[in-house]
Amino acid sequence: MTDSDAVDDLEEQPPLREDPALLERLRHDGEQVLAEAFAANRERFWHLVTFRMDRRIAARVDADDVLQEAFVAASKRLQHYLRDEGYTLFIWLRMIVAQTLVDVHRRHLGTEKRSAGREVSIRGNQYPQTTSVSLAAQLVANQTSVSNSVQRDETGQALASAIEQMSPLDQEAIALRHFEGLTNVEAAQVLGISVTAASNRYVRALSRLKEILEEMNLDG
Repeated sequence: MTDSDAVDDLEEQPPLREDPALLERLRHDGEQVLAEAFAANRERFWHLVTFRMDRRIAARVDADDVLQEAFVAASKRLQHYLRDEGYTLFIWLRMIVAQTLVDVHRRHLGTEKRSAGREVSIRGNQYPQTTSVSLAAQLVANQTSVSNSVQRDETGQALASAIEQMSPLDQEAIALRHFEGLTNVEAAQVLGISVTAASNRYVRALSRLKEILEEMNLDG
């Protein structure tokens, strides 16, 4: 992190509290409100899972099953959320989904996961370290000039290696905003940095990614 990044992080902090009226509903009718919130954001959670799932298990793990497991986990932990309302409900549920995916990776990959795709910690929470691979796969998939599966695999591996040169926060800034579709405030909450820092980091990360694509002639 540069000095300017550190200064940005001390500036405007993202709002972390949920609407008091919704919290009151959660206390009195938690299961129903939780189900409504999960259903309202299901498409976003599904996209998170499919974007970040390790390709080695994607063929045998259904994203809907991951989401069902995540909902059960959220229901069990609801009282913890109500005791420490440090996030909006959406961000908290997204954290549960991401952690559930980490658990799924551990179950299916076991010791292989530790050597081939460790987890990263962002704001104290573990996330599957598949961001560079996921970004590369999405970018290569959109390149019509990459014509066959072998070439796509080779290009994807090279692109993932290049993206790994970016910091984890820069990779996440692009993944959260560009591929998960989070707002800048939501991305700032997930990353645990200020709204200003999240915005600046996203712009710089996009610029760096553009340079990488141009160097690989994939900017078309």
